[in-house]
Amino acid sequence: MISLSPPTICNSASQGKVPDTANPSMPIQICPAPPPLFRRIGLAIGYWEPMALTDVTRSPGCMVNLGFSLPAFGKTAQGTAKKDEKQVNGAFYHVHWYKYPLTYWLNIITSLGCLEGGDLDIAYLSEIDPTWTDSSLTTILNPEAVIFANPIAQGACAADAIASAFNMPLDVLFWCAGSQGSMYPFNGWVSNESSPLQSSLLVSERMAFKLHRQGMIMETIGKNNAVCNEYPSPILPKERWRYQMVNMYPDSGQCHPFGRSVMRWETGKNPPNTKKNFGYLMWRKRNCVFL
Repeated sequence: MISLSPPTICNSASQGKVPDTANPSMPIQICPAPPPLFRRIGLAIGYWEPMALTDVTRSPGCMVNLGFSLPAFGKTAQGTAKKDEKQVNGAFYHVHWYKYPLTYWLNIITSLGCLEGGDLDIAYLSEIDPTWTDSSLTTILNPEAVIFANPIAQGACAADAIASAFNMPLDVLFWCAGSQGSMYPFNGWVSNESSPLQSSLLVSERMAFKLHRQGMIMETIGKNNAVCNEYPSPILPKERWRYQMVNMYPDSGQCHPFGRSVMRWETGKNPPNTKKNFGYLMWRKRNCVFL
């Protein structure tokens, strides 16, 4: 089931089951434009767009959402599930990120300034990224992780978990992934795995953060004037993202905010005889000026 709700015009939202993010207070926006116009006038709108798919797998090259495997990877960087010397469950997963501009394909939004065009494309494969398997190399992308590797910082994540369970995640606690754990480091290693579903969501959220940090995903802002453009955002704006399981057992009920516990919907979606391959549809809030 595909739903772009709650769509907004200015800061007036239609009815929806989940809370919405901030939106511009003025319905009419005047934005810069190339010569000879210099200025363009449009209507400030906002909507949730399905913009990416993720594969999460322990098998290198397994394209979960496409239904086949890439044999070139073989058993390179094979995912695992194990216990360390302290008898703590841990696991490693690969993530594939697909560009998935469904709104553009369905021609739901016709203004070029309000959609991401293009075709289905494989945007990122963790198998060919050495930082995804090596925690030392990962610190190149997230050097600030050492600041939050302490009980006080991690204890604050309980507030993020509660907020995401009942409302939206807290962007100020950007190092937290709510009920899933810690956003750092930006790799596929998960410690203290309690549920493969929870781990698969955690590495998907980490990948979204990683791509933001690398400048591969741009951000829109729901404020007057700022709504005219897209901006780089090295810190993941968690409240503007949602997830929805699509493989292997689709969750057609609704999408969920980043950090929300899987306990609400995981029943029957992780039988013991599966290979721990999962697919998610990633939703993002887009604010723009409709021409």
